[in-house]
Amino acid sequence: MSNPSSITATAALLLSLISTVTSHYSSSTFSSSPPAPQSTVWHSARATYYAASDPRDAVGGACGYGDLVKAGYGMATVGLSEALFQRGQICGACFELRCVDDLRWCIPGTSIIVTATNFCAPNYGFTAEGGGRCNPPNKHFVLPIEAFEKIAIWKAGNMPVQYRRIKCRKEGGVRFTIDGSGIFVSVLISNVGGAGDIVAVKIKGSRTGWLPMGRNWGQNWHINSDLRNQPLSFEVTNSDGLTLTSYNVAPKNWNFGQTFEGKQFEA
Repeated sequence: MSNPSSITATAALLLSLISTVTSHYSSSTFSSSPPAPQSTVWHSARATYYAASDPRDAVGGACGYGDLVKAGYGMATVGLSEALFQRGQICGACFELRCVDDLRWCIPGTSIIVTATNFCAPNYGFTAEGGGRCNPPNKHFVLPIEAFEKIAIWKAGNMPVQYRRIKCRKEGGVRFTIDGSGIFVSVLISNVGGAGDIVAVKIKGSRTGWLPMGRNWGQNWHINSDLRNQPLSFEVTNSDGLTLTSYNVAPKNWNFGQTFEGKQFEA
């Protein structure tokens, strides 16, 4: 068994640190009962953890959600290896994880529900079998220790787990955080229920038709268009192919840096 402190350090180095805009919402807690599953099939993977004092707790990681506690995700989050991350499209998706195959360390009958918020970068200085835990084709989850300890004793380190995609249940509506300057508009989309991940976004001002936005990174979407002094509506499509339209989410006098709440997908 590897030394737990070295495991923690390795996991911390593997996750990318990308700081971005901040949302302003209260912390979420771990779900005690899973929502209706998107997949009933369990898949094999492995999981490690990082320490609670790690700065990722504040910066939010490669999906762009900012401070995860203020954004409403709390510690019920996970970083995904390249084989799972899908270049950021998976950001916001929910997974159920359970510990398997190790009676010494697993906590029997438990599972956790986490939201994908970060990326565990490959380390090609090691082979996939010899320390490069997030190297392709490995399916690997990096959890806050608070989440890890819901399913296993922390001394377990690099644990075999099973996972499945499930529907996300979120309180309140989908959140749109508007950033940018002038005609450059960037929108962070968070707190998405249902499938959780967004694959297409359109925006509409009172003086425009529906305009497609491009993915910048994670769940940050952007467009070059003068949308100032207009109420804004949003049309978002998730990976299940469902489209949700929220009209006049932002009022005419919206400003960069503000967050607005729209409708919500059904879980």
